[in-house]
Amino acid sequence: MLELRPNCECCDKDLPNGAADARICTFECTFCADCADSRLGGRCPNCGGDLVRRPARPAALLAKFPSSTKRVNKAHAACIQAAE
Repeated sequence: MLELRPNCECCDKDLPNGAADARICTFECTFCADCADSRLGGRCPNCGGDLVRRPARPAALLAKFPSSTKRVNKAHAACIQAAE
């Protein structure tokens, strides 16, 4: 089951369940569409895999299977260079 991480690992933007701009790789590394496209070229900086739109969990199941609250933020070289 997907963790549904709450933020972009690059810019720390909030990405709640259902966020249309949430992107993930097969390891669930999570980025916003802006960082995924403009900073990372559509590739995960951790594994090199494709970043694709993250599916939303149906609202009726969120109480039983809530989104993760653990924020992940890594100092990826592509993120640091773009911020400078």
